[in-house]
Amino acid sequence: MIPSEPRSTDPVEPTDGPPAPARPGASTFTIEGRAAPALFVVGWLATLIGFGAIFVALLAGGTAGAAVLLAAGLALLSIGLVSGAGAQGIERRSRAQQLYKGPSPILVFVASVPVSLLAVLVIAIPLTVVGIAVDGPVGRLASVSVQAVIYAGLIRLLVVDTGALSWAEMGLRRFDRRALGDLASGALWAGPVILLTIPVAAILSQIFPVTPVSPLPPTGEAVGFAIHLLAGAVIAPVGEELLFRAFATTAWARSLGYRRALIRGALFFALVHVLTISGASAGEAFSLAIVGFASRVPVALALGWLFLKRGSVWAPIGLHATFNGVLLALGELAARNGVVPS
Repeated sequence: MIPSEPRSTDPVEPTDGPPAPARPGASTFTIEGRAAPALFVVGWLATLIGFGAIFVALLAGGTAGAAVLLAAGLALLSIGLVSGAGAQGIERRSRAQQLYKGPSPILVFVASVPVSLLAVLVIAIPLTVVGIAVDGPVGRLASVSVQAVIYAGLIRLLVVDTGALSWAEMGLRRFDRRALGDLASGALWAGPVILLTIPVAAILSQIFPVTPVSPLPPTGEAVGFAIHLLAGAVIAPVGEELLFRAFATTAWARSLGYRRALIRGALFFALVHVLTISGASAGEAFSLAIVGFASRVPVALALGWLFLKRGSVWAPIGLHATFNGVLLALGELAARNGVVPS
């Protein structure tokens, strides 16, 4: 189990004079009473200017100037959101009553989005120059790898280095015999979770007649499939389990308790995976989002439960990797046999 700090039950001693004013929240536009006023101001200004630059760039179309403005906007937005997360962590550490003294997991994820987009934009340039398709297996591998590194980097910068949580407290310990046992234990749960997911997906397909598209679609050839396995069954599970289980679930377990942390972590995981879904119409996009969200909830709950039960992030990594690997293999097999998944 991931230990949580006990809530304080000590009585509050009376004090002379008027009560101290409450500290402002993260959405209150004031620097008075803040533990890190400069970082708070930088966060808001860079975020607002970055959003504005991105909006203008999107309106400008596909010109060279728009691309430069888009990159600048993403850089400013990254600085703003990371600064905001840092300011929030400092603010929480200054409050003695806070059980978890780091930035919100949701804010850390939001901060990772522009950082990842900017990094992928930079990586896409050399890939395009050498003739490698950005939306091909190598491009997808690069994108997934960048995202995993950014997840780990932001957790290190905003959570571990600030003392909010250590890697050990988040269930990430050295890769030894015990870690191998946790990986194997997690992998064994993939079968039951897949069996549970299949009827859920079947029911959803009857209600919403849409076919979700895999972010790593079948390639029809061995090298492409191997690259997708590396991306989807190795790198992606490690990066996502660091963010959604090791960090987010641990943080929420400390402040909310295990049950609420499990549910919130599962819903957060499922929601993040449908944020970029689109369709030919608004109705199709909505249906795809509902199907994608609901079909991921069972595995998300299983991942969170396994993490809290074992106290090790290696267990959900084993489940996540095996689950993704089996689905990728089934999709590839169906494509090679000319079967269209329904």
